[in-house]
Amino acid sequence: MLDQVTSNTARTNLAPIPFEADAPFLKITGELPRELNGTLYRNGPNPQFEAPGAHWFVGDGMLHAFHLENGRASYRNRWVRTPKWQAEHDAGRALFGGFGRKLPDAPADITTDGGVANTNIIFHGGRLLALEEGHLPTEIEPGTLNRLGYCDYKGAISGPFSAHPKIDPVTGEMVFFGYNAAGPLTPALSYGAVSPSGVVTRFERFEAPYASMVHDFIVTENHVLFPILPITGSMQRAMRGQAPYAWEPEKGAYVGVMKRSGATNDIVWFRAETCYVFHVMNAWEDGNRIIADVMQFEEAPLFNHPDGSPTDPKKNRARYCRWTFDLSGNTDRFTQTYLDDLTGEFPRVDDRRAGFASNHGWYACANPDLPMFGALSGIVHVDGRGKRLGHYLLPAGDTISEPVFVERSADAAEGDGWLLAVVWRARENRSDLAVFNATDVEAGPTALVHLGHRVPDGFHGNWVGAE
Repeated sequence: MLDQVTSNTARTNLAPIPFEADAPFLKITGELPRELNGTLYRNGPNPQFEAPGAHWFVGDGMLHAFHLENGRASYRNRWVRTPKWQAEHDAGRALFGGFGRKLPDAPADITTDGGVANTNIIFHGGRLLALEEGHLPTEIEPGTLNRLGYCDYKGAISGPFSAHPKIDPVTGEMVFFGYNAAGPLTPALSYGAVSPSGVVTRFERFEAPYASMVHDFIVTENHVLFPILPITGSMQRAMRGQAPYAWEPEKGAYVGVMKRSGATNDIVWFRAETCYVFHVMNAWEDGNRIIADVMQFEEAPLFNHPDGSPTDPKKNRARYCRWTFDLSGNTDRFTQTYLDDLTGEFPRVDDRRAGFASNHGWYACANPDLPMFGALSGIVHVDGRGKRLGHYLLPAGDTISEPVFVERSADAAEGDGWLLAVVWRARENRSDLAVFNATDVEAGPTALVHLGHRVPDGFHGNWVGAE
């Protein structure tokens, strides 16, 4: 996969950059809002060394921090110095291949920890945490971006931890899950909760219908939903040297529904047409129903069938879709209704409405004639019914990251604020931080912070306001 990525660098922004940088005074076009005081942290794969057969998902994590204060902007990037990164740095070469597997010629005495901390970065309970779904959270020192070590909450949790925990906007509680909870490529999941002060209040494990790559999950005020969708994990494949993860649509689509106050052995499993979802926009309760807005693929991109044959590229695009679950007990099926035909990914909402009905959502949209990833070239703004409220497209060839919403103030109305997104300028081969008025994306960026180099296409980020 990395070979495929690097061979396309003339027209994509997927290849890594080979350096760390500090830029204390960045040029700005337009005017940064004075209320924007804090740091946008972004995370994504940036392999230190090219490894044979390595998947894009497993590149070493690199953090990018854009600090905005009183109309000024600065930038810093750092690799997350995981045990894997440090071992390879000391050796001067790649020692791991895909999904944490050591290369055949790696010394026997090096670390077995192939974690890369490359997917998300959040702030909760006084800790800045770099996340990647195969390992514990990695605590990061704000400002310096130094790695402080794994965070296991004083031994209260163990095993994998999701890259997409959810923070309840009312209580401040963080709920999380982890797949492969009983070991690599196992069907066990973990579920837990962390109080606003950073104390684990719940941690337990349960069995899913099969071993699946579970990237995101769904949380409402009173329920948790676990999607088990057929990017399947197989130790048998891995032991034969084949892909540990593959697309097996015949396994079917399951979603487990559990009350947040309930027990994992009370999970009710719903079924639907086979699909895959990497990311959830938001979900809420509507009487005896749960509504969840997701970005749904007919077939998973970036993964092949178990025999190595590719999935259908025409079905490898995500579209904005609404799932509806009837909790009355009349059916074990949930419905899937596409709300738009536009290709898109990386959905976000005003996080103050996370888990509750919301009237504003945003996602990065793509050109349907180009490959799904590497072609995200605009932003769509939708209302609570899925209707488009705005649509902005970049100049041809440019690409955009996940749009992160920042409210104007703590008591501002929902959607009143800005979207921050990193843009790659293809012709100049460098990146900008774009600032949009969140309710008027069609007007284009109100301010651009200019970098002298590019930020490779990555995954997720979050805003941490100044105290």
